[in-house]
Amino acid sequence: MKSFALAGTSRSIAGRSSEQKRNLKALRRNNEVPCVLYGMEKDGEGKPVATHFSVPYDSLRKLVYTPHIYVVDLTIDGKLVNAVMREIQFHPVKDTILHVDFYQINEEKPIVMEVPVVTEGLAEGVKAGGKLSLQVRKLKVKAYYNVIPERLTIDVTNLGLGKTIKVGDLSYEGLELLNAKDAVVCAVKLTRAARGAAAAAGK
Repeated sequence: MKSFALAGTSRSIAGRSSEQKRNLKALRRNNEVPCVLYGMEKDGEGKPVATHFSVPYDSLRKLVYTPHIYVVDLTIDGKLVNAVMREIQFHPVKDTILHVDFYQINEEKPIVMEVPVVTEGLAEGVKAGGKLSLQVRKLKVKAYYNVIPERLTIDVTNLGLGKTIKVGDLSYEGLELLNAKDAVVCAVKLTRAARGAAAAAGK
């Protein structure tokens, strides 16, 4: 998996709720995105210790608006940690980035990430006139970060007309797929031409 360097500046969340909201608006006006890093250390309630920081919007945009997945080399006030993006909040109308949660990587514990799906091979059903449809663009996996690939490849060579490949049909060494096993990942759908050919052959 590729790495992406991102630098942030710590921010304070002290004060009343109204004051915090004003501070967040001021950050966004200055083209900064408020973020939170959840570290490996735990607080008194057993929850990950949160570090609040901000990053320039343009830097974060290059990380978010991409088909690739990354381990983030995140530097906050000069301190470097390895992290992954977990949750992204977008503006409901403008689709701009409002907030991002990062989780620090623990090399001894698996992480959960969504990995892009790609197909390889020419499906038998496509040769027969069907159309290949990739219905799931990413699959959620659980694994140690250093074994997570940049993409999950599915061989569709033997996929016939009207047939599907489901999550339960897939397996990858070192990865646990977390999507529902009966979820359809890709299928070869019948086209009008394929239906016509099938009807003609049946006469």
